[in-house]
Amino acid sequence: MTDERMALIELVEKQADSDLVREMLAFAAERIMEAEVEARTGAAKGARSPLREVQRNGYRDRDWDTRAGRIALEIPKLRKGSYFPSFLEPRRTAEKALVALAIVLGPMADKARF
Repeated sequence: MTDERMALIELVEKQADSDLVREMLAFAAERIMEAEVEARTGAAKGARSPLREVQRNGYRDRDWDTRAGRIALEIPKLRKGSYFPSFLEPRRTAEKALVALAIVLGPMADKARF
């Protein structure tokens, strides 16, 4: 798996077929966002379900800067609550991990040195 990842990084760095790499990343990002929103809403896009918790409310545009170049994303909006793609929030994930660690350590957190 590491070899495949390195081959992709080398392809991006050489800028060979950078349009193809950007299209692949955009496709993968779109699929990830659809899966996450589907899990959050309780139903697939356009499907009727009594289990649906939230309805979609259009899209908002956001540019995603990658090594392959800028990718234009259409992030789904929800009527209640909010949605932000997991692959765009590495800082938030790290902050959540630190908060969870502090909760687990409890009183020992004051003595621990990070």
